Amino acid sequence: MNPVKVKNIEIGTGMPKIIVPIVGVTKEEILTTARSFHTIPLDVVEWRADWFEGVFDFTQVEDVLKELRNILGETPLLMTFRTSAEGGEKSISVDAYKELNIHASQTGNVDLIDVEIFIGDDTVSEIIAGAHAAGVKVIASNHDFYKTPSKEDILQRLCKMQDMGADIPKIAVMPQSKKDVLTLLSATEEMTRCHATSPIITMSMADTGVLSRLCGEVFGSSMTFAAANKISAPGQMDVDDVNTVLTLLHNAIQ
Repeated sequence: MNPVKVKNIEIGTGMPKIIVPIVGVTKEEILTTARSFHTIPLDVVEWRADWFEGVFDFTQVEDVLKELRNILGETPLLMTFRTSAEGGEKSISVDAYKELNIHASQTGNVDLIDVEIFIGDDTVSEIIAGAHAAGVKVIASNHDFYKTPSKEDILQRLCKMQDMGADIPKIAVMPQSKKDVLTLLSATEEMTRCHATSPIITMSMADTGVLSRLCGEVFGSSMTFAAANKISAPGQMDVDDVNTVLTLLHNAIQ
């Protein structure tokens, strides 16, 4: 497996890297949140652009990205528009989704973008190509808020993301039982051991799946999401608590 280097962090080696989301509605909320991150143990900041009231006006998006870059400095920035179909705040046309992601990549203020793998193969391919041409890494993602697919299905989805050229495949699933969490962890381990050529991100959501957000270094998930104030998905823990547990596990398995 080849690690992915983004600014000063190397994804896929050592402790899972911590991603903290910004979910503000207004520009002021977004930037105020970003300014509060300077004392927080995080590796990557995710801007959930689907929460932003001005997201359909790219001039406003570009303005926020520029301000975020100034505030975050060398901290990598991931931009995500999570569609309503996969748990996001807004609906968006396929063309607008493609345009938003490619144009954001071209601003020079984004280090990674998130692309939903089932938005359409042609669209995904165009976005990945556009992002890579701009020097931006791509996290391909899939979110199932209703169930945990079979192990084989999880593996197929992750492999599809990899085959389409994503730098980091990601899947998040909803457990209906503790056994579902084991299914996700087993798929993570097998993907990492047998199929992955790059780092992957996996998680089981809600309270039942919390363990999956903490044991990535053991099973093979290279990044995890944690909250500094407002969560962006069910089951996210406080970033300080996550950092403490990840550090304890990392030291214990060395």
